[in-house]
Amino acid sequence: MDNSLVILGAGESGVGVAILGQKKGFRVFVSDLGKIKEKYKNVLTDFNIDFEEEKHSVEKIFQAGLVVKSPGIPDTAPLIQQLKENKITVISEIEFAGRYNTAKTICITGSNGKTTTTLLTYHILKNAGLNVGLAGNVGKSFARQVAEEDHEIYVIELSSFQLDGMFEFKADVAVLLNITPDHLDRYGYNMQYYIDSKFRIIQNQTKSDYFIFNADDEIIKREIKNKQIKPVAIPFSLEKPAEMGAGTVKDQITINFYKNQFNMSILDLSLHGKHNTYNSMAAGIASMVFEIRDEQLRESLSDFKGVEHRLERFLKVHGIEFVNDSKATNVNSTWYALESLHEPIVWIAGGIDKGNDYSMLLNLVKEKVKAIVCLGKNNSKLHAAFHGVVEIVESVSSMEEAVKAAYYLARNGDSVLLSPACASFDLFENYEERGNQFKKEVRNL
Repeated sequence: MDNSLVILGAGESGVGVAILGQKKGFRVFVSDLGKIKEKYKNVLTDFNIDFEEEKHSVEKIFQAGLVVKSPGIPDTAPLIQQLKENKITVISEIEFAGRYNTAKTICITGSNGKTTTTLLTYHILKNAGLNVGLAGNVGKSFARQVAEEDHEIYVIELSSFQLDGMFEFKADVAVLLNITPDHLDRYGYNMQYYIDSKFRIIQNQTKSDYFIFNADDEIIKREIKNKQIKPVAIPFSLEKPAEMGAGTVKDQITINFYKNQFNMSILDLSLHGKHNTYNSMAAGIASMVFEIRDEQLRESLSDFKGVEHRLERFLKVHGIEFVNDSKATNVNSTWYALESLHEPIVWIAGGIDKGNDYSMLLNLVKEKVKAIVCLGKNNSKLHAAFHGVVEIVESVSSMEEAVKAAYYLARNGDSVLLSPACASFDLFENYEERGNQFKKEVRNL
């Protein structure tokens, strides 16, 4: 077997693969079409790993026995297509690290709520004293942790892009939160391709594994009927709980797991809103697989602090509350945000539209939103969707203008909500930078 490993993309996941690959005896070469961040360059240099930036040396890449690509590079990219035509295997970081991982894995996916549920599950297990690592879309690179740390369990957040590059990998506990249209630009605008991608979370599972899923999600319900599910299937729902599963009765959540029953008042959960009740139930079931005691579970579900840039109630200025929901990169996430606020809203939206259908927001926007501030290079779709629904729809081209415009449009008792429903790459590096700029401009008011 050729032991040359080429890694495309030198971010957190790529550099982690490079370290693990080197440790396992591969000849490693890292190639990034963009500029590599200083901190990652320093790591590659410290480990004496060969790398290049701002180009792809094609002849070197095509000598690879194995290629690991960053989840940000689409399968349709010409370079990836050529590699596959040349019968060179292309996989994801998680797939590569999984080959050397001996710890148990809890893998969490869904269109919305992944990060919250992943961090909440990690919080519960860590507070219970288990030796647990956090990986995937959050935390440190899974590959690097497999190389350098010795965890017994990993909680891994997986996007559909990561799942697409996973073939042999198996989740011991798979969690599927929901499926709503997202990233359709990467799936040829075909919803079924995106659904199939999400269901890869259960590939390779056996009857001794667990599949935790949202039984209220129409798409998931329909798909499960058409699939042979091998693992132990555990549903969660806002209806009455299944005999093995989670649900709600009045203001209580109940989780039934074999002979154990866990109960807790919804009012005591640290995360509010219906979507967060789902997230809390999913994390609760996953934790019960690892025999967390009731009082520890109750305590962690009630003291979890939430996720930065996700419905983060940031500051009040002259009675106007500013809420940072920069992590809402799709319409469904924004729906949750609008649903969970109860005061009149000035909504800051826009960015790179991934084939969005805004119609699901119309009723909420009509009911709650008094003005929209569109922040992006091309706001025509937002204007078209909400023209005549909201009296004021303004366009701006920077975060500073957006925050000032929203501030002037809001009154004491209103909320200003940054919940873009779009990707951030037209004006910002990522949603974190977008959220941080929002917070900086709010502080400057």
